[in-house]
Amino acid sequence: MQHYGAAAYQTTAKTVESPREREAALLIKAAASIQAARDNWLEDTEALISALTFNRKLWTIFMTSVTREDNALPAQARQNIANLGIYILNETREILLDPVTPARLDPLININRQLAAGLRGS
Repeated sequence: MQHYGAAAYQTTAKTVESPREREAALLIKAAASIQAARDNWLEDTEALISALTFNRKLWTIFMTSVTREDNALPAQARQNIANLGIYILNETREILLDPVTPARLDPLININRQLAAGLRGS
């Protein structure tokens, strides 16, 4: 019975949540997953791969969105998001190829958290 309540809440949250709030929530989710992988650096390589893959997919969606002609954001904001996306995709690839140290994850975590805070207006 509890499962049905949680499912109903999730459905309602999705319909009430603004696109900006949803983007912020996804960025926080990605940052938390990467942080968890950083915290368990040597114990769980699958968590690292999963977190970076999720983050890469999320940023691919952002980049696709900001490069569409019908995107309403100002050109400079669109360019900045695209540039961040390129950096994140490149850095993610490099980390997956050679995950030298957990500190390499810090910029990805920070970018996601800061952008989420900006989307939430905090």
